[in-house]
Amino acid sequence: MKDWIIEALNHLGGKGWPREVSKYIWERYETDLKNSGDRLYTWQYDVRWAAQSLRNEGVLKPVNNRRDLPWELA
Repeated sequence: MKDWIIEALNHLGGKGWPREVSKYIWERYETDLKNSGDRLYTWQYDVRWAAQSLRNEGVLKPVNNRRDLPWELA
């Protein structure tokens, strides 16, 4: 998931809203997600956890619990 988020954000010019990132992931990895078993039912939740992990690692800029900021590569 982390690689997919980074790929999506790079495609979006370095920043994007969670729905844009999810849309990018779905459009490119739909088959992978459908073939991944239970992940099909949790992948959007998993993307958000992966984004938080990327923030903790300093790959994404912090959002400080705000929902009015896009995800952005650091």
